[in-house]
Amino acid sequence: MHDLADIADWLQTHAIHHETPVHDTLPDPVFRVNGEAAVSFSTNNYLALANHPRLVSAAKEGLERYGVGNCESRLLGGDLPVYRELERRLGELKHKTDAVLFVTGYMTNIGVLSTLVKVGVLARIHGYRPKKRRKYAYFTDEYNHISIREGILMSGADKHTYRHADMDHLESLLKAADGVSPIIVSDGVFSMEGTIAPLPELTALAEKYGAILYVDDAHATGILGANGGGTSEHYGCYSPTIMQMGTLSKALGAIGGFVALEREMADVLRLTSSAYGFTCPPPPDQANALLAALDLLQEEPQRRARLWDNQRYFVERMRPLGYTLTSTETPIVPVLIGDAERCQRFQRALRAEGIHVDSIQFPAVPVGQARLRFMLNAAHTREQIDHVVAVMAHLSSML
Repeated sequence: MHDLADIADWLQTHAIHHETPVHDTLPDPVFRVNGEAAVSFSTNNYLALANHPRLVSAAKEGLERYGVGNCESRLLGGDLPVYRELERRLGELKHKTDAVLFVTGYMTNIGVLSTLVKVGVLARIHGYRPKKRRKYAYFTDEYNHISIREGILMSGADKHTYRHADMDHLESLLKAADGVSPIIVSDGVFSMEGTIAPLPELTALAEKYGAILYVDDAHATGILGANGGGTSEHYGCYSPTIMQMGTLSKALGAIGGFVALEREMADVLRLTSSAYGFTCPPPPDQANALLAALDLLQEEPQRRARLWDNQRYFVERMRPLGYTLTSTETPIVPVLIGDAERCQRFQRALRAEGIHVDSIQFPAVPVGQARLRFMLNAAHTREQIDHVVAVMAHLSSML
């Protein structure tokens, strides 16, 4: 018997299964489940754009013009003006001259990080001969997203993990790794912690040690910065060393991923990344919808303002209840529960009150640090926030 069958048999024998909720509608942040209304405090749809009439209209227009799917690699003839325009706009948002579009954010991290260390070898098929052979090594924050960890693993390069946001530890690793070309990788906003990476310090180290700095801005794009430009805009920190990755399935409300960088380097990635060249891009209707989302990001700054107003209101109401809020820097506000089983009881009690919140536990976070990950939304009402705070106040006796 192979492992899959063996494990399936064991899970059935021990009655172990993962309950995945099936909803009747998508959260914006209100949704319906089993015919009942509920409110999501776990959706990545931060700006409530996914159901916006202009995005829906733009997607319909894209469907009518292009059809349902691309069915072709962009390198082999599947390119369209709508993709080029979207990449131009995304590069502009990130203060870069270009961007490379991928089918998902996960695929972006896997595709770019597995490729960066191999571009010299891969470019040889086009006649390139490197001036010198480089040995690359990754330096990665311990709390980086799993797609980063898997992309680094696929690269085959050496990996050095530094303690979360600990710049002294990172520099000690960079000093010790003499003779390598370093690539520093960090989330911009850490999805399970809600913390913001110390980008100015990361940039200074990258410039000091001649490193590429790759920033996963999935939870920062559209959220941080005066115009939603992300972590770089939040700090006013821009550098040629920074490659800015982002997703299109969170604040921008559709699907896809991208990395923003200078045009010459973007062209290198297009030629060398298998995740770009050997698969289809997001459907063209999604690209069309994303252009509308970028317009709304500029035209309706009040959405981002409401998101941050809701974040501050939630934090202010929660502070007196005695819970540990592990971070209050971003719209991701984790509430530490500790024990995983207790955290699941909290989650079930909240769902019974029509509130959907994710229970985050090992291996997503260390053992003993299970938490409820509250994610605030631009469309949350004060009444909805008051309700969830009242339920949490009642549940505090369970700690």
